[in-house]
Amino acid sequence: MSNTPRLSIGLPVYNGDRLLAKALDSILAQTYSDFELIISDNASTDRTQAICEGYAAKDSRIKYTRNERNIGGHNNFNRVFELATGEYFKWAAHDDICAPDFLEKCIQVLEANPSVVLCYPRTKLIDENEKFLPNNCDENPLLTHSPKSYVRFRNLIIDSFAKPHRCLQLFGVMRRDILAKTPLLGNYPGADKVLLVKMALLGQYYEIPEYLFFNRHHAQRASKALANPYLRATWLDPTLKEGKLVFPQGRVLLGYINSINTTPIGLDQKIYCYLHLGIWLFKYKNALIKELIKAAIWPIYFSIQRRKIVTSN
Repeated sequence: MSNTPRLSIGLPVYNGDRLLAKALDSILAQTYSDFELIISDNASTDRTQAICEGYAAKDSRIKYTRNERNIGGHNNFNRVFELATGEYFKWAAHDDICAPDFLEKCIQVLEANPSVVLCYPRTKLIDENEKFLPNNCDENPLLTHSPKSYVRFRNLIIDSFAKPHRCLQLFGVMRRDILAKTPLLGNYPGADKVLLVKMALLGQYYEIPEYLFFNRHHAQRASKALANPYLRATWLDPTLKEGKLVFPQGRVLLGYINSINTTPIGLDQKIYCYLHLGIWLFKYKNALIKELIKAAIWPIYFSIQRRKIVTSN
């Protein structure tokens, strides 16, 4: 094994003591071993720190760091990437499980195909007891392997209409230098979609046709416990002030526009991307209109509330 690992795995965690050990065991049991595992503990208040320190004491590949305060979910995801040194990078969740040959097969694809920027396997949903769930976790037939950037763009923002896009490609193996060209994860719901779109504009994806990733579906996961995007925004950004407006779909739209504008693709490719973005706009026009209406009435609402307080006093 070289002094600098070929692969960096970043695992952000907050209060994950119930399922963390199983996730760590599945990573450490990989047939591909030339990696570093960077754990960023987001000021957990449970046994997470003790678990991580115990594993780090037994395996020198583990680098454990702890934030003095909770910096937000996506900031913690970005932090483990900033600490990475490997040529390749993979995010890992504290509650998911990887098959033993997950890393090996993804690395093989990336080594053999320079045009591929992200490789990931197919996924099965599991519950807290590792039982398979009946939900079909397969995405629509993805065309993110297409050599045409606008086809990859369309596939992620439009072809996913028929089924929810779970963004599980985010947990695949990526080229670190390509990921560094993205804005990483912003502090707003849907930032994972924007990141994956940017990556797809920069290069091709490759889906391994085997089920090597097991995504855990349970009541405590953020996407389920914080289904309301306005609640999730405060999880992503703990500094968000009460009463401050958030624009989930609006931020995603701006992210897509920025991805198109800042990616070095041909003018014809950009035009096609904007045409597809027009279809996306039509799909989400009602949500965007609601966000604009809220933005218009929000100051009036708080002004009325302030007057009521002043009057009552």
